[in-house]
Parts: sequence; C-alpha cells; structure tokens
Amino acid sequence: MTDDKPDKPKPEQAAKPEPKPEPAAESPQPVMPTPMPKPKTPNLALRRLKAGFKPSRGQAIVAVVLALVACVAVVQVRVNRADDGYQNARREDLIAILDGLGQNTRRLESEIADLEERKNSLSSSADKAQTAREQAEAQVRTLGILAGTLPATGPGVRITLNDPQGKMTSSNLLDAIEELRDAGAEAIQINGLVRVVASTDFVDDPPGILIDGQKVNSPYVIEAIGESHNLAEAANFPGGLVSEVTGPQVGGTAEVNELPTVPIAALHAPEEPRYARPAPSPTK
Repeated sequence: MTDDKPDKPKPEQAAKPEPKPEPAAESPQPVMPTPMPKPKTPNLALRRLKAGFKPSRGQAIVAVVLALVACVAVVQVRVNRADDGYQNARREDLIAILDGLGQNTRRLESEIADLEERKNSLSSSADKAQTAREQAEAQVRTLGILAGTLPATGPGVRITLNDPQGKMTSSNLLDAIEELRDAGAEAIQINGLVRVVASTDFVDDPPGILIDGQKVNSPYVIEAIGESHNLAEAANFPGGLVSEVTGPQVGGTAEVNELPTVPIAALHAPEEPRYARPAPSPTK
C-alpha cells in the first residue's frame, strides 16, 4: 500500500553569493605643494624704527645713565689695574711713598700760599714797584740757594759714611743724594767742599770719588738742609743708604745725626750754557 504522504519540500539550495565587483582603481591624487610659512611680523622695535620712532625723554635719560655707568666701570677697572703695582709692596715701602707724597703736597701748598700772598701784596700795595722789587730780591735769594750760588743754613742732618775697604762707588753716593732730595732736602754739600746741585756729576776714582771734578775721599760727610726727621728716615730706610753702606757689599759704617742748624758754605760755580737761551715771553 502506497503511502500517499506528501512530499517534503526540498530545501532550497543556498544561493551562491554573487561575486562583489572589484573596486575600480583609484586615480592618483595630485600632490599639493607645501605652503610656505608666512613671514613673521617684524617686532615692535623694528616697526617703530621703520616708522621713524623717536625715543621718549625718559628712554633718553635711561640711555645716558647707562652710558655713564659704563664709563665709570671702565675707569674703575683701569684704576684697579694701576693699583695692582702696590699690592705686593712692603709696608715700609708704602709708608715711605705716603710720606713722600705728603711732603710734596705740603711743599706745593706752601708755594701756593706764598704766590697768593705775593699777588695780594702787589694788588694792595701803594708802592707796587717797591714791593715787586723786594719780592724779586727774595726770589733771587731763594734761587741762589737752590742753584748753590749762595750759602745756606737751617735744620737738617749730617750723615757720616766710613768706607775702610774702599768699596763705595759713585752710584752709592748718588743714591744717597737722590734719597735725600726725595725726602725734601733743599741744600746739600759733601765734605764741606762740594755743593751738590742739579748738574753735579759723580765719577768713580778709587780710592775715592770725583764730584764735579774734585776728589773726595772717605769718610764721606753729607750735610743736608730740610725737615730733619724726614731726612733721617730717608737715610735709615730699609734698603736705603745706611743698608747699602753697612751691608756686605761695602762693609762700612754709617752715622746719621739730626741737627737744629746745619751750615752749608760750599758754593757751586755756574757755567754759561752752550746751547740753551732764555725763551722769548709769549705775546698775549
């Protein structure tokens, strides 16, 4: 017997996926050039400069102050460099330099006071010609002492140098004279025979020394007029005259005496200059 069962529906066959269409090849995009950076806006100072900017009064004052500060700094640096030469100096050397500067300052102040007194005297004197004559005579006397053509007297020192081995040289004696002059000596003579002036020369002539052509032997007696304490300190200064004479190089002795009065009678005979002549007075 045939079963008349209804046929089961056949499953539908799965539909095959339709092939996806291949994407069309993309056309190459054109490469865009990199944009150039925009120029920066000039700063404010440049814009003001181009526009003819003029600094304000306050800015000008600040600029002047800064310039002055820079100048002061430069000057201070130069002064500090100049002072470096005294940093390594000994205390005694610095004291001697200070004493010399003080002596020169006092001398210049005295000269200024004298000149002012002369000026006032000439201005107020009834007989100006007589006053001028007296001042000229006083000036001649002063110049005569300095030039060694007139005798002199005053406080000072007498320095006696003994040289038993004959080792003193003209340079030792010249150093002694220069030290006394630096200390303010106004008149100097040696052994009572030779007046020391600006043109005096010293020459070795063992045993002894020629001074202005005149032979001088040990003991050498140097007499100088000036502030006695300053002159004595100059002679006894470490490394100075006394140290040179008493040291091993000479092996002599030195004696320094401060005196209230030192007479100087030796005179210098001036010579007529061969080339120098008085200069004409400048015309006003």
